[in-house]
Amino acid sequence: MSSLQYNSGIVSVALITISVDPAIVDKVEESVLAVSWAVARADCEGYISPAKRPPFPQQVKSASFCIAVIDFDKDIEQAVAAAAYMQQLFFGRAALIALSSSKDPNILLRAMRAGCTEFVGRSFDEATFSDTLRRLYQQWSTTTSRGASRGSVLSFIGAKGGVGTTTLAVHLAMYLAQIHQKRTLLIDNHPQLGHACIYLGLDGSRYHFQELVRNLNRLDSDLLRGYIATHSSGLDVLSSPDVCNGTKATDPEAITQTLDFLRGEYDYVIVDCTNALDETNIAVIDGSNQVYLVATPEIGSIRDLSRFVDNLSQSDHGMDKVHVVINRFSSQHAVNIEQIEKAIRLPVAIKLPNSYAELVRSAILGEPISSKNKTEFSTPITKWANTLVGVTATVEADSPKKAKFALWK
Repeated sequence: MSSLQYNSGIVSVALITISVDPAIVDKVEESVLAVSWAVARADCEGYISPAKRPPFPQQVKSASFCIAVIDFDKDIEQAVAAAAYMQQLFFGRAALIALSSSKDPNILLRAMRAGCTEFVGRSFDEATFSDTLRRLYQQWSTTTSRGASRGSVLSFIGAKGGVGTTTLAVHLAMYLAQIHQKRTLLIDNHPQLGHACIYLGLDGSRYHFQELVRNLNRLDSDLLRGYIATHSSGLDVLSSPDVCNGTKATDPEAITQTLDFLRGEYDYVIVDCTNALDETNIAVIDGSNQVYLVATPEIGSIRDLSRFVDNLSQSDHGMDKVHVVINRFSSQHAVNIEQIEKAIRLPVAIKLPNSYAELVRSAILGEPISSKNKTEFSTPITKWANTLVGVTATVEADSPKKAKFALWK
């Protein structure tokens, strides 16, 4: 690949040419550099794919948008694979341009199905290409100036099994939807037999987060609607496989891109993770705005929590977004808050009461505890949801007038 070059501008654009002849590369780059963009260039002499990933510099990967010019004449199969990879790497931000001298409609159709929206002949008509760039400039400048609304990703990870991670994720997600009418998605990120849908009383057998990740290349709002289940509270849910021997999505880039897409569809995306720091959960952590580590105040759980904190502290995953949640807390427990904070060298951000009997009954019935029931458990979860959306007063889900008055006062 060639060295990077930049042009002054507001919108950052990655220009990537794939298996394109040098003479055409020069013309493409000259046209793009004439536009008022900040341009990061990368010229790939051969075809690329998930199996042949080029070492793109950070300036290319972090660009706001991407223009990829791909030669479809030399090897159409590899060209299609390269287009799919670019769609995955720059999901929703890539303009794919097919370079071909062929008039074969089958080739044009395959290029379109691979995501190419523009076509350039080998004679390279600079005026036509400039028109294409002008359309992209207007589109991307409008998108950038508009500042599209982006939701928050909140991930939940238990220090060990059985500490109530799923219960907390389910209720917080439901309260955000139920009390504040926020567009909220709950993701059960377990490889098999997750419990989120059981606690919500939903049939989650058709709605798998793993399948959504594997279909990243064709993911859009319509496809997403076919995967989600919706609870009566308005909460959307992506379940885990309801079978044994389920497979977990393991491509970190695909997980990151999927979460980035979902962030544009929802105000809040709640991810219920397994209690492991594998590459899947690390990808979720990296894509999260907030990370909640959940533990209970007993020796085994605190020991495991301490190891989680140590591991995350030694890696570059942003400890500033990590918050410790102590569930089932009681002053009668041997391990108090001061001892926990000393052991993990972090403050406890959230402390929740021991409402075990109430939650067991809720799980058996498949009916989460409603925010309207002012119980020992629902009250702090309501406060948690209020804090996330920036509300300090109590908001009643079924009384808009009362809520407005409470906020005003």
